[in-house]
Amino acid sequence: MENQPLNQSEIDGFWENGYLCLEDAISDDQIAAVRNDFNEWLEESRKHDEPFGETIDGRPRFDLQPGHTAEKPALRRVSSPIEVSDACLDVMRSSRALDAIAQLIGPNVEFNNSKVNFKQPGTGTKVDFHQDFVFQPHSNDDLVAVLISIDEMTLENGPLQVVPGSHRGPIFEHWHDGVFTGAVSPEVFDEFSEKRIDVIGKPGTACFMHGRLLHGSAPNLSTGPRTLLINEYRSEDAKPLDKNHIPSRMEGELVKGVVTNRVRCSDFEMAFPEYPTTASFFDQQAKSSMGM
Repeated sequence: MENQPLNQSEIDGFWENGYLCLEDAISDDQIAAVRNDFNEWLEESRKHDEPFGETIDGRPRFDLQPGHTAEKPALRRVSSPIEVSDACLDVMRSSRALDAIAQLIGPNVEFNNSKVNFKQPGTGTKVDFHQDFVFQPHSNDDLVAVLISIDEMTLENGPLQVVPGSHRGPIFEHWHDGVFTGAVSPEVFDEFSEKRIDVIGKPGTACFMHGRLLHGSAPNLSTGPRTLLINEYRSEDAKPLDKNHIPSRMEGELVKGVVTNRVRCSDFEMAFPEYPTTASFFDQQAKSSMGM
């Protein structure tokens, strides 16, 4: 029998709340290996004054926050790190987090995409509230992002904020006045802002987040970094309806179970997203006038 990190109460809680936290989701050795690569990328970013590197679709892989300098580096996103880091690839393919994913949306699971979100101290990097599913329509919504804390996530360093149960509500518009902002409207944010909760945890803690869950985060106000390695998985019978906004050679790789050659559809309606033309969705969210 495969490892099963979650009990039934935790599984039920995930489907009720739309998120779940699991400590020690990756090993100490995996944390150290991933952190080593992240530190090397941060040092490399000091040599650049604009986004750099290249993904398989030709966009920059390494995204920089406006105001980035060699003295105060503000690397904020790495797209598809599994293609340039054996440590990240190992976490994607083998961890307690993946075993838990199989319990939530398995037994047959495919890899969807991967990224790293950095919040360097004092850089102002934030994430406006949104739902991941609107960036990646599939035939059904059994998509789960695994956000793994590489640094401790505290109340001061811009932790993930989620709205429990919001995944069971509507898919909100992320287009406003003909512009895809990658964020919900100010009215939706105001409606749910008091219901949001902070997600904190030690290094190696994973937060499993349903694709329709409302979430965001504030800037890092601490003196240390806050870094998340994010791997997203989909049920093997959830078929993409649009091209992946974070393309990868590994997209669709079967990481658990077997190939069924079946498609399952759920009932929803939404607008197709705008495919990002720059290094990351942060530029899309910059179009938002919300100012959260």
